Amino acid sequence: MDSIWTRDCALPSHPRLTGELSVDAAVIGGGMAGLLTAYFLQKQGLRTVVLEADTVASGQTAGTTAKITAAHGLRYTRLADDWGWETAERYAHAMTQAIESFARVIEYENIDCDFSRRPMFLYSTSDPQSMRREAEAAARAGLDARFTKETGLPFAVAGAVRVSGQAQFHPLRFLRAIAEQLTIYEHSRVREVSSSRLTTDGGAVSARHIVFACHFPFVNRPGYYFLRMHQERSYVLAIEGAPPLEGMYWGADQGSLAIRQAGSAILLSGAGHRTGENRAGGSYDRMRRTAARWWPDVREAAHWSAQDCIPMDGLPYIGRYAADEPGWYVATGFQKWGMTGAMAAATRICGLILGRDTADTELFSPTRFALSPSADTMLADGLEAARGLTRPWFEPPRALLSALPDGHGGIVEHEGKKAAVSKDKDGNVTVHRCRCTHLGCQIEWNPDDRAWECPCHGSRFAEDGRVLAGPAQRGLDEEN
Repeated sequence: MDSIWTRDCALPSHPRLTGELSVDAAVIGGGMAGLLTAYFLQKQGLRTVVLEADTVASGQTAGTTAKITAAHGLRYTRLADDWGWETAERYAHAMTQAIESFARVIEYENIDCDFSRRPMFLYSTSDPQSMRREAEAAARAGLDARFTKETGLPFAVAGAVRVSGQAQFHPLRFLRAIAEQLTIYEHSRVREVSSSRLTTDGGAVSARHIVFACHFPFVNRPGYYFLRMHQERSYVLAIEGAPPLEGMYWGADQGSLAIRQAGSAILLSGAGHRTGENRAGGSYDRMRRTAARWWPDVREAAHWSAQDCIPMDGLPYIGRYAADEPGWYVATGFQKWGMTGAMAAATRICGLILGRDTADTELFSPTRFALSPSADTMLADGLEAARGLTRPWFEPPRALLSALPDGHGGIVEHEGKKAAVSKDKDGNVTVHRCRCTHLGCQIEWNPDDRAWECPCHGSRFAEDGRVLAGPAQRGLDEEN
């Protein structure tokens, strides 16, 4: 399932790493955060390489809806309630800086990537009071925000927050221009990181600075990010034939959708769930029914899905990976706002490497330990991980292989053992071990994407067992 970005923007290929290299900085991950970080480091004269497990932008960047905005849901109400107004103001300033940084890079490099300024609307069809509170909070934090009921959407809203000065773009056209200036190695999955050395299947890199920009950090200790984040999957439907929309939109109600114009298409995104918890499927069909209700004559142009890292306290992890690895840095936990998160991370990590600590370094620091606003989230994540870890031993197979319909997958009994089994439409069977190769949680079948997913930490595997997304680094049938 290709996104509209990958369909109309072919990226050049890059070689696989072979042999040994010694550089100033190595960036793990060739998505938006990784390439931006490498771009800024290179501009400052550091010899920098990017190591990508697959191909550039083939991960979550290819699935983004590419809204460049500081309006992150009901963020400012919650930041003020949990952390106080100073934190809300610093967050708004950081994300507004990220928007302007995109604009400056695009102008400086003369990049044709459909960059356009648009207002961002947060809307609710049932709760105007929460919209009024968020408008007031966002304005007090420093955004150009106001309450309105006029949105341009094809349905009435009870209230909305309109935030001016936001933007959208074509992410792959932007990255194509950035990547031309960088040293990138594709199909070079990093298997091991030890102090200042990174090892892939084909070679190794020694670097004074190592940046983990690989979506979900795969080195468990130090850092323990697997205890502090989970992943959530969401779905995107591109439709054509609808009237154009003025802005970008995010629904605050349960089950509502995010919406934006992209050329002649409109993108609807949502139907989200914790990764590994979609056994019933039907996400795309629910969105198709909603689109048909709003615009009866539209046609589908594409559909795809993407994944987001959700930190336990609502703030991304940007900065030093862990206190006992001073040369390591991390960029993760952007939630649904990966474009501004990636830019904020790239500029701040570059500053840290160059010894230019920014004023909000502490705000995003991965080593922060103020847990009071997030204790319930941490407990819920821990319980979910514990359930996933015990399933391989204590939960019996859910059916016999013979009961699995053609075209479906599931955890069934196969040759007397529990296994992860899928069938194609002709009844051909593919069998794997049912444990994720990250920490051993039981994987689950996602019928919408025909993929295996780990509900503990969000690793994903193709039907043939290949790794699609980390933190797992090895396929389902590979030995750790």
